[in-house]
Amino acid sequence: MRVIATFLAGLALSLSLAACQKSTTSAVTSDDMSLGPANAKVTIIEYASLGCPHCATWNNEVFPQFKTKFIDTGRVHYVLREALTGASNISAAGFLMARCAGKDKYFQVVDAAFAAMPNPELVQQPRDTLLTIAKSAGLTEQQFNTCVTDEKALTAMQTRVDANMQRDHITGTPSFIINGTLHDGEMSIADLDAAVTAAEQGKPIPTGAAGPSSSAAGAASPAPAQ
Repeated sequence: MRVIATFLAGLALSLSLAACQKSTTSAVTSDDMSLGPANAKVTIIEYASLGCPHCATWNNEVFPQFKTKFIDTGRVHYVLREALTGASNISAAGFLMARCAGKDKYFQVVDAAFAAMPNPELVQQPRDTLLTIAKSAGLTEQQFNTCVTDEKALTAMQTRVDANMQRDHITGTPSFIINGTLHDGEMSIADLDAAVTAAEQGKPIPTGAAGPSSSAAGAASPAPAQ
């Protein structure tokens, strides 16, 4: 009887954990930018904004360890979904520029933008900073200007961002979807380690308490940074 009781208690705990988790059926698309093998057991989708200081903190302090431990070893397929929270004009211009630089340089540009603007809402001359990054990725000033003022590309980005965030119930950035389970806010390397290990084993994913994030509420259609 004790064995049965223990089993039932464990089953109840598993069901309780599953019930508390937020889930989404979000699928990776051709519009997404990603790193790591597409056939990895674990897919982590991060919603991030180049105008979000919490996203910059996570990218600058946690992402290097995350990449080394999980992406470079083939354990995780990492997908970056663009958002326009915080300083939306900086985020829009930065992501447009990253895409113009090409898929092979996309993450190089994004990483440079996060590193150069850890608190983007306080940046006085974002255009100068972004232009420097663009040139380091091989774009000329004319190419940069054309890229960040492309109204068609900007409209497409806004449409894509709105559709993705609404479908996946994203209310702030950074947010992470781990094999379909949503976590709001920053995650530590320990949180990610526990989540990836559980996902690999097919267990409920312990995403932990919500971390700091920038709200998506009231985000307006952005204009490129000047």
